[in-house]
Amino acid sequence: MASDKDFMDYVAEQIGLGSRLSYRKMFGEYALYLDGKVVAFVCDNSLFIKPSQATTALALELPQGPPYPGAKDYPVADELLDEPDALRRLVIETARVLPAPKPPRPRKKKPDATQR
Repeated sequence: MASDKDFMDYVAEQIGLGSRLSYRKMFGEYALYLDGKVVAFVCDNSLFIKPSQATTALALELPQGPPYPGAKDYPVADELLDEPDALRRLVIETARVLPAPKPPRPRKKKPDATQR
């Protein structure tokens, strides 16, 4: 089941980081980015935080589950949606401990049709 845009907007509002937080729809679900780093996913209208030292330190008690079939377990942070300060801290700390994203590979140029 795909996630609702209204739920995604609610999650972003609860995290409360304004333009620092962005999200992108992927296969009917959403990836959440903080300062360019993927920190969480919204799948089936649930919030999954990327596992890291931050989730171990700040959210050890959160239930675990796979965001999609075949995925490893992620902390499910739905209960933190009612605690925006704790959720915001978890998202910020998760981004802080994750490595910077790798730069995209340059695309290969397609041969020009006139050069054939």
